[in-house]
Amino acid sequence: MSKEQAENNGSGFDVDDFQRRIIAEFRANNGRMTGMFEGWSLTVLTTTGARTGLPRETPLGYLVLDGKGVVVASANGSDRHPGWYHNVRRNPIVTVETGEETYRAIAAVPQGAERDRLFERVVAEAPGYGDHQARTTREIPVVVLHRIEPRPGEERVKGMGDWIVEVHDWLRGELRTLREQADRVIDGTAETVEATPQDLAQQMRTHCLGFCGALRRHHTGEDMAVFPSLAAQFPALAPALAQLSEQHEVVARLQDSIQALVEGFVPGQSDPVRLRAELEELAGRLESHFDFEEQTVVTALNATAEAPPFA
Repeated sequence: MSKEQAENNGSGFDVDDFQRRIIAEFRANNGRMTGMFEGWSLTVLTTTGARTGLPRETPLGYLVLDGKGVVVASANGSDRHPGWYHNVRRNPIVTVETGEETYRAIAAVPQGAERDRLFERVVAEAPGYGDHQARTTREIPVVVLHRIEPRPGEERVKGMGDWIVEVHDWLRGELRTLREQADRVIDGTAETVEATPQDLAQQMRTHCLGFCGALRRHHTGEDMAVFPSLAAQFPALAPALAQLSEQHEVVARLQDSIQALVEGFVPGQSDPVRLRAELEELAGRLESHFDFEEQTVVTALNATAEAPPFA
């Protein structure tokens, strides 16, 4: 009986105590259960309470499909989603105990056709979930538990998140080079370098053009492919991903400002110190965007997708 069912039928059944006893037996016997759960494959899933922010432990049926842990928010066919499911929609970082191992994971919630295909596979492995779905008009969610760290003894595979960081680091380096070129323009006006101020200014324009083009391509790929996929799988990330997409419009204006600043510089007429100061301010705003993006997407991307083969 689920907690939701017990609350609905008004029984005096203490679900919390029942679950605590299941968890205690599970941990005492390394996942091997007796009684009504003998032979079952279970997990203890620790989530973060959506309202309280406190750890919440829930014993659940556990399947492994394509090497990934899978749990089902069936609540035994209740018409309401179980509490732990609301928790992972708010915060997808979870801890998974199988009796054999404990690992941290990020919980994805497949949607649409992907969910339907996965649920068919779940029912083929554990037909009882089909009975649960028949009891309710609620579409029962399937949750995929993507490991955050590799299994013991395995090497960590480079993920898409790592690749995003590498792209950002390259862009950070390009911004650093652009600022160094601006410094050389300042030095060039004082005749402390061999190249003329005109030559240095042209180098800076060429570098700026390449940097801005690369950044536009990077953000177009994120907006069209990466972010929609993440938002569909991880509802908790959707607000931050929407914020990042909005920031890309701001970033595009920053790129235009940088390009106009550099192209508008005329050696001998424009103030190079002012150029350097304005460039520093614009570059700092871009780097803050990179930092926020990494905090938002890297863990989910590393857990769900390997880096491109050309990375």
